[in-house]
Amino acid sequence: MTATFVAVEGPNGVGKTTIAGLLTQRMNGWRGHEAVLTTEPTRSPLGDLLRASEWTLQGRALALALAADRAEHIESMIIPALDRGQHVITDRYVQSSMVLQRIDGLDPDEIWTYNQYALQCTTIYLVDRPDVIAARLAARSSLTRLELTGSPERELEYYRDAAAFLAQPDHSWTQHTVDCHGRRPHDIVDEIFLLLSQERTPE
Repeated sequence: MTATFVAVEGPNGVGKTTIAGLLTQRMNGWRGHEAVLTTEPTRSPLGDLLRASEWTLQGRALALALAADRAEHIESMIIPALDRGQHVITDRYVQSSMVLQRIDGLDPDEIWTYNQYALQCTTIYLVDRPDVIAARLAARSSLTRLELTGSPERELEYYRDAAAFLAQPDHSWTQHTVDCHGRRPHDIVDEIFLLLSQERTPE
């Protein structure tokens, strides 16, 4: 059976990083494959530069740079890992661009133009109540520019739009939404693992 490529998505503060890490542990050894965790922006020199430049690089320039980082991520890390038979779990992927670059003023069609060649994956959208997410963000010592510009309500709306867009017949991405409200991380991962287990896997 082939390895699985999974993106964990959702608004800032919903718990993506925690869930992606736990899911990687859970998937390690599943169906005879190791699992590897990655993230976007990547931990490459370009990805690190983008993280450091988020306050100064904006709009179209940021969207193009993120798309370049993603293309390199796919070619140098994701595809080789899948070819080796490893499950790949990424903390953020195309859908983050479809949300955050939209908050940054770009039109959804333009954002997709920069990302239309991305490798398809199974996407897990994490959702929670906006007030819960807002409280988590408020507890952070600092926020990014886009965290300050957007809001949980707006991000949740834009993620719904992204999911609807990628569900269209021209795209047909495999997508699942998981409600995290009031649930322990391990219970959330149990649900995700069940969803993945129920998917038809190519031989």
